[in-house]
Amino acid sequence: MIFKDKVVVITGASSGIGKALAEEFAAKGANLVLAARQYVTLCDIAQSLEKQYNIRAVAVQCDVSDEDDCKLMIAQAIQSFKKIDVLVNNAGISMRALFKDVDLKVLKQIMDINFWGTVYCTKYAMPELLKTKGSVVGVSSVAGYKGLPGRTGYSASKFAMNGFLDSLRVENLKTGVHVMTACPGFTNSNIRNTALAKDGSQQGETHMDEGKLMSSEEVARIIVDGVAARKRTLIMTTQGKLAVLLSKFIPAKLDELVYNTFAKEKDALLK
Repeated sequence: MIFKDKVVVITGASSGIGKALAEEFAAKGANLVLAARQYVTLCDIAQSLEKQYNIRAVAVQCDVSDEDDCKLMIAQAIQSFKKIDVLVNNAGISMRALFKDVDLKVLKQIMDINFWGTVYCTKYAMPELLKTKGSVVGVSSVAGYKGLPGRTGYSASKFAMNGFLDSLRVENLKTGVHVMTACPGFTNSNIRNTALAKDGSQQGETHMDEGKLMSSEEVARIIVDGVAARKRTLIMTTQGKLAVLLSKFIPAKLDELVYNTFAKEKDALLK
């Protein structure tokens, strides 16, 4: 029970991996600060976890693309619990559109949420994490190692997140702060349903066989175990590990493999 009475802040906690992380940390005795835009949903989740696991959970409405929201969310965490032990930067959004067709506002929105949201929350939590020698976690993606077609903005944001976390890790080699980059495979969550189409609207449907994907609960268990072991990087699937390996040794061949994979998805963008 190394998380007993620890304070864990989770962004994007109202659904998917974030919600599963909240339950996994709560089951291990952690107190929680749950942040997302869906405040009513967050409150329901917080109340349910408090009753089930006898922990404290605080819901905070927060749009991570807004720096002031992030600053206030972290301030509320400190006010409520007097410390922060773990920050999980989980909030994220995806896209599905070829670059030649996409409105640039889509790429900006994705970068604001996925990259800048991570930067803002980490910046304001850092003084507390230095005191507790705590953990900063970024929920990234294999798309942060290999660019994916139809996901230019998403891949760019995850490459940026990975570079940010890598630099932060080196800066904190001697401070005791732990920095972990977690890269799930394709996960059965609502991230594809809320993914942005070329005009910025939500696509509303998935183009993958969700039954063959990782579950949010499986991803959450791996991340929580990774925090406990203070892992550096988590690449969670064989497919992901292979992609990272091939990108180093036969990148041109990997381009072909990725192209062929995405050309086979439902209503493929690649013809």
